[in-house]
Amino acid sequence: MSRPSHPFSVSHRDILTIALPASVAFITVPLVGIVDIAIIGRLGDAALLGAIELGAISFDLLFSLAYFLRLGTGGLVAQSVGAKDVDGGLIHLLRAGSMAIGLGILMLLLSPYIQQAGIVLFAPPNEQVSAPFLTYLQVRIWSAPFVLLNFAFLGWFYGRGAAKTGMVLQILLNLLNMGFSIWFVYGLHWGVAGVAAGSLLAEIVSILMTLGVIYVQVQRGAIIRILKSGRLLEITALWRLFDLSRDLMIRSLVLSGSFAFFTAQMSRAGEMALASSAVLLNFMMVTAYFLDGQAQAAEFYCGKAVGANYRPAFVQSWHLSTLWGLIVGFGLFVFWLVAGPTLVDVLTTNDQVRLAAREQLFLASFISFTGVLAFVMDGVIVGATMNVLARNVMVISMLIYALSAVILQTYLGLTGLWISLHVFFIARGVIFWFAVRARLGSLFP
Repeated sequence: MSRPSHPFSVSHRDILTIALPASVAFITVPLVGIVDIAIIGRLGDAALLGAIELGAISFDLLFSLAYFLRLGTGGLVAQSVGAKDVDGGLIHLLRAGSMAIGLGILMLLLSPYIQQAGIVLFAPPNEQVSAPFLTYLQVRIWSAPFVLLNFAFLGWFYGRGAAKTGMVLQILLNLLNMGFSIWFVYGLHWGVAGVAAGSLLAEIVSILMTLGVIYVQVQRGAIIRILKSGRLLEITALWRLFDLSRDLMIRSLVLSGSFAFFTAQMSRAGEMALASSAVLLNFMMVTAYFLDGQAQAAEFYCGKAVGANYRPAFVQSWHLSTLWGLIVGFGLFVFWLVAGPTLVDVLTTNDQVRLAAREQLFLASFISFTGVLAFVMDGVIVGATMNVLARNVMVISMLIYALSAVILQTYLGLTGLWISLHVFFIARGVIFWFAVRARLGSLFP
C-alpha cells in the first residue's frame, strides 16, 4: 500500500526564511571560538593560543559522537511535519532528550580517559602547550550533558521549521559564552580555565532558558497522551533511531576526525604552525556555520517532502538551497580576502603568527566556495534520513582526503595540507550529489 502524498511547493522565499535565521544563529558558534582566540591571542602567548585550539578541536571531536542528536532529531521531526503526525515531533524530542542525558553522564564518568586520549591524539609540542590544554579539558568536560541536551532541543526546533526560535536561543547561548569568557579571563584572571568555564556556565544558563521556551510551547496534555499511548517505546521506531544514531555518529566522528587530523598535523609542525592554523580554522568555521543555514533549509524542506511523499518539493528544496549556497559562499570568499588580513591582526599580536596566517589566507578563504556543495548536501541527506549513505560517503571522502594530505604535504608542506581540505570538501559534495540523484526513485517510489 502506497503512502499518502501531501503536495506543497518550495520557493526562494521559503529557503531564505529558514536559511537566514539559521545562518545568523549558527554564525555565533564559531564567533565564540574567534572571541576565545582573541581573548587568549591578545595575551601574546602562542603556546596558550595553540592550547585553546587543541582544546576546542578535542571537544568538537568528542561532541561529534553525539551530534546525531541534532541531525537525527531534525530529520525525523521534519518528516513528522510533512506526514502531518501531530505527536510525532514531540516523541522524537523526548527520545533524543533522554539519550542526551544518558550520554552526557557517561562522558563525565569517562573524563579521565578522555583527557589522556586528548594528550596522546594531539601530541602537544611542549609543556607550555600541554599544561593549559589539559586544564581546558578538565573544566570543559562538565558541560557535556548540557551540550548534548542543546543538540536535541535544536534538532526539535529546526525540524519544526522554528528557525527564528532556534536563532534567538543560539545567539543568547553564544553571547553568554563570550561574556562569561571575557569576564573570567580579564576580570578574574583565570586564563585558559576561564575560557572553558565561560562555555560551561553559558551552556547551563542556555538549557534553563530553552526548557522555559519548550514549557510554554508544548501542551502538557500532549506529553501525557504520548506516555499513555506507548508510542515512546515502540520497538520499530527505537530500532530505526538506533540505526540512524549509529550511522550519523560514524559520519560525524569521521568529519570531526578529518579536522582533528589537520590540527594534529599542524601541531606536529610546531607551535607557530599550530597557532596560525588556530586563527584560520576559525575563519573557516565561520564559513561552515554560515553555509549551514542553507543546509538547514535543505534539511527541513527535504525532510518535509519525504514525510509528505512528494518528490517535486524535494527536488525544489535541494536545488534552491544549492543555488543560494553558491551565492552566499562566493560572497564569503570575497569578504575573507578583503577583511582577512585585518582580522588576523585583531586576533593575535604575535608578528610571526600573523605572517604565517597571511601566507595561507587565500587557501583557507577559498573553502567558502569549494565547500558549498558538501554543506548543502549534508542537509539534503539528513532531512531524508539517508543515514547509510551519509556514513559511507563520509568514510570514502575521508580516505580520499587522508591520501591526498599525505601526498600533498610531502611535496608542498603546509600548503599541501590546506589544499587537501579542498579535495575533501569537493569529494564529499560531488559524491553526495550523484548518489542522491541515483536514489530518488527508491526514495519516492
